[in-house]
Amino acid sequence: MDLLPGTANTIASWLQDYATRAGARGYVVGLSGGIDSACTAVLCQRAMGDQVVGVLLPCNSSPQDAELAHLLAGTFGIQTVEVPLEPAYEALLDALPPGTSSLAEANVKPRLRMSALYAIAQTRGYLVAGTGNRSELEVGYFTKYGDGGVDVEPLAELYKVEVRQLARDLGIPQPIIDRPPTAGLWEGQTDEEEMGISYEELDATLAAIEAGESGDLDPALVEKVQGMMAISAHKRSMPPACPL
Repeated sequence: MDLLPGTANTIASWLQDYATRAGARGYVVGLSGGIDSACTAVLCQRAMGDQVVGVLLPCNSSPQDAELAHLLAGTFGIQTVEVPLEPAYEALLDALPPGTSSLAEANVKPRLRMSALYAIAQTRGYLVAGTGNRSELEVGYFTKYGDGGVDVEPLAELYKVEVRQLARDLGIPQPIIDRPPTAGLWEGQTDEEEMGISYEELDATLAAIEAGESGDLDPALVEKVQGMMAISAHKRSMPPACPL
């Protein structure tokens, strides 16, 4: 999987055109300190200049989240705002009925982040740029109406391995590229551990399935990925309406 030449400029041009057609003045990006949000923010800046704001959304987060987000913003001169979500998160957990699952509680975080991003975007006349890549979107590794609640997905056609190539092309600081991917749902959480598969395995399997060439792969791995795709299909479509 080699990144096509000019990919960054293609995405930036698309972002600029989309904002123009939508009558939007810029983009809001949630900065997590990870490689996907870093690439998204820099692409939005390439498209819209200083009409981009990176939003830090701490919610019982690792200090490294803010450190790397500020590193990215400082390197590229991206303006930032911070919205501490801990008070809202704790208040909502207190209001939920007893017995709410730990995963359901964890998913409150990205849904609060989505609400904050849209409040800032609507105030400024901006759009919310998502940070999901093709690997995550195809298997549903995102929170419905959380990090999946966005206006555009600039990285949606790029596998994770391609996002890493893009990050190097964009000059993203190495500590951000090297950081293990995490959704920040709980302390010590990483994407690959939660999914039970590495991004290298996931990308190769998805590409093989897409090409109809999965016969030479481990059948258990193919079955796992196909199951992830099937069970998350509802996340990739609008809510269905009952036909009458």
